[in-house]
Amino acid sequence: MKVVLIFDQGLAGAGGKSNPNVGLQIAKGGIGSALMLQPHFDKIDAKVFATLYCGNQYFLNNEQEVIDKMTAMVKKINPDMVVCGPCFNFIDYAKMCAELTDNISKTTDIPVVTMMSDDNAETIAEFKDKISIIKMPKKGGVGLSDSFEDLIKWMKLKHENSEELSELEKKICY
Repeated sequence: MKVVLIFDQGLAGAGGKSNPNVGLQIAKGGIGSALMLQPHFDKIDAKVFATLYCGNQYFLNNEQEVIDKMTAMVKKINPDMVVCGPCFNFIDYAKMCAELTDNISKTTDIPVVTMMSDDNAETIAEFKDKISIIKMPKKGGVGLSDSFEDLIKWMKLKHENSEELSELEKKICY
């Protein structure tokens, strides 16, 4: 399974809060926090083909441009799956991921999912009926590995077009 990740500057390893204006970037393979996801992806033979990212402030200042360009990149790469996140409790990043997940799901046939903690209540309330948002703990919270396992279950069932996906989503999504 060919996967594209969408990160902010922190998860990409391009600087945390001190570098919020990183422009739109693409990196071949997995970078930054992809390392924590890869052992889980290995269980379903998923490989990170590319990581798209930008700074959270860059997104806020150029929202429509980022959405349009990242969606175009996803279409060009044509992966089997797109994972936006994990967002943890990062409010601006969660908004970016929800907007991108919504746009990618509306404009392509490529399966896309995001995951975030309940600290992002406004974004969750706005998007939970439009997109799949997997529950996860905030950064440093308990249950991170479990939420990654939920992500893997979702990816596998989605990739297989399984009828069991809707039951799983009732348990693991907002």
